[in-house]
Order: sequence, then structure tokens, then C-alpha cells
Amino acid sequence: MSESFRTVAERAEASFEVNGSEFIGYVAPVETVEAAESVIEEVEADHPEATHVVPAYRVPAGTASAGQPGSVMLREWASDDGEPSGSAGDPALNVLVQQEIRNVVAAVVRYYGGTNLGVGGLARAYSRGVKEAVAAAGIVEDVPHERFEATVEYDDSGTVRGILESESVEFDASYEEAAAFAVRVPVAEASDLRERLRDATSGRVSIDDS
Repeated sequence: MSESFRTVAERAEASFEVNGSEFIGYVAPVETVEAAESVIEEVEADHPEATHVVPAYRVPAGTASAGQPGSVMLREWASDDGEPSGSAGDPALNVLVQQEIRNVVAAVVRYYGGTNLGVGGLARAYSRGVKEAVAAAGIVEDVPHERFEATVEYDDSGTVRGILESESVEFDASYEEAAAFAVRVPVAEASDLRERLRDATSGRVSIDDS
């Protein structure tokens, strides 16, 4: 059985002012580096006039092999985004480390208010931005998941959908030339689910793990 871990329950934000500077902290649950970077890009796009957007994340560095979630290392990364070295990114990341939260991305936006806060003041503000956003999101226990796409002809689509629904698996379905199901499943259950789908369709299902 895969070991559980702590992460944020949902996307959330929190805002406050320090000596005229406005800070807005964002957090979101993510499972890959690409997803984390996408969230950071969204925050940057939403705040084009911000003085700084300081990001931090703790996510798996790659995709786990089926049944081997322990093979994936955790990647921790942060940036000061132009603030004095060590005053922003590290304090933001340290909140995630200290609270033992992973599979999470944070970004703290700053609009400069005309008063320099100093390294200590910046560190307190950026860590506060992450702490308050995490508090707004809430923390939950989760287990490692993996994703795959199951594609079948329409004749088998009802069978596949029925299995996914009966297993209470998270999935998104699209119906174009064929029926495609983007599945998110706990790593410990993934292998059995693949086999069940193959058996139920007599091997006609195409499963893409990329």
C-alpha cells in the first residue's frame, strides 16, 4: 500500500498589506512539475503589474512506474524573483517543508507600496503569504496517484465507464472518433484497474501511460 502524504485540499488564496505593500498568496494541489509551473504562469498572467511573483513548489520529479511510487524523488524549488537573495523564495518553500506538505505549488504576489521591508520583513511577509493561503485551502491526507488514458471504440465505452464509476475512480471522458477516458487512480490500485479494463473489453482497450 502506498504511504499517504499531506497536501492542500484545494486551490486558495489570501491577501494582506505590510507597510503599504500588498501581498497575495496562492496555493494549489499539483502532481507534476509541469502542473506546478502552469499554475505559476497563471498567477503571473493574472498579475502583470505585480512587482514580484515569488514561486515555490514540492512535487514529484517525474512519473512513477506502475506499482513503484517510491522510485520518484521529490523536487523542491523556489525563486526570489528579484527580491534580495534568500528573502522570499526560501521562506515560502520553508513553510511547505515545515508543514510537511507536498504535491503543492505556492506563489506569493507583491505590489510594492513604497517602503522597503528589509530582508527580515520580506521573509516574514512571503512566509505569511504561503501560511495564510495554506490555512485557507486546508490540509488533507492523500496517497500517490498516477494517470493513464483508456481509449475504446464506442461499443465498449459503456463497459469502461461503468467500471470506472463502480470503482469510484476520478476520470474525464471525451467522445470524438473514439471514447477516451483520462483516469486518475491511486498507484496501489492502478495495475488491477488496467487488467480489469483489458479483461472486460477482451483486450480492445488501448491504455496510454504517457
